[in-house]
Amino acid sequence: MKTRIFFAIALLRFTISASAQKKIEVSELSKPAQEFLKKHFSNTTIESVKKDAEHGEKGFEVKLQDGTEVEFWKDGSYREVDGGDKPIPTAFIPDNIKAYVAKNHPNEKITHIDYGHKDLDVDLTNNIDLEFTKEGKILKDKKNDVKK
Repeated sequence: MKTRIFFAIALLRFTISASAQKKIEVSELSKPAQEFLKKHFSNTTIESVKKDAEHGEKGFEVKLQDGTEVEFWKDGSYREVDGGDKPIPTAFIPDNIKAYVAKNHPNEKITHIDYGHKDLDVDLTNNIDLEFTKEGKILKDKKNDVKK
């Protein structure tokens, strides 16, 4: 009996998850999202594009051939760029954040940036996790003992 209940719950979760993400064509992405990908990720190809309803926000999730994942808000502005352990392009990252990383972590590269509802999360190649306000003011840097 427990096995049947577990199986039913697993099947329900899979069904809900599958309906939350629907594969779409690249041409269905908003123009700003297409332009962002062309400008910053022209060195790789798009592997898949999904319409994504995460945290109640409708947006898009793009997986690239090199393993990078890019998430966009529904208006086409980027929400998250995740290179895994590999550095990501930084031309779209605010200058004050790039300057902070260059000054305080000169030997590291940015591998991940994520705009949350209240703050901005940045990960570096040394697994240091930084948090900034949306305006780019540092909130947390464990290496330099910054925590506000």
